[in-house]
Amino acid sequence: MRYNVSVGMTHAQLVAKAVRWLRSYRCGVVLSEQACVSGEMPDAIGWKHGCHSVLVECKVTRGDFLADRAKPFRQKPEKGVGSERFYLTPPALVKIEELPVGWGLLELRRGRVEMMQPSARNLRSATGFRYEMNLLLASLRRVEVRIEPQSITDFLKWKNRMAEYNRGTLPEGLTATEKEQNVFLEPDLPC
Repeated sequence: MRYNVSVGMTHAQLVAKAVRWLRSYRCGVVLSEQACVSGEMPDAIGWKHGCHSVLVECKVTRGDFLADRAKPFRQKPEKGVGSERFYLTPPALVKIEELPVGWGLLELRRGRVEMMQPSARNLRSATGFRYEMNLLLASLRRVEVRIEPQSITDFLKWKNRMAEYNRGTLPEGLTATEKEQNVFLEPDLPC
């Protein structure tokens, strides 16, 4: 486990803060520490309406931040994921002028994530988009393996089964699938 001696924050704790921040940043789907075929394993990544992705890389030490620069998808940013890209660090670990071009900076201050520098919103390339799709599909496959012998489709239709067991109506407190709010099913510009 990596520690920053000055604040006692572990990498795992910072990742948990990043996940909560992505949800507050209106990301409807958020994954943390899931690998994709490019070798990149985002600390946290979320998707908003319109397939817009937001990457958060958590760094608790200066050495970890500096080592991140050598990764292949940082050397060739077109191979990286994230329409927006941020580092999340303890205060004063990274200077804004040290950020890769277009990257934003988030700092954990008094237990809250604060945006010190916004990210550009157009950092993802077509290659990065394919890597994101790979990451999502690999994650869905992990889910499917864990719920076997059920398929993901059957799992997602659980409300239909609940209605069948309840003589054709959903139990009180459940919303019909077609009435659930899901921004990813709303018409938008193509990804």
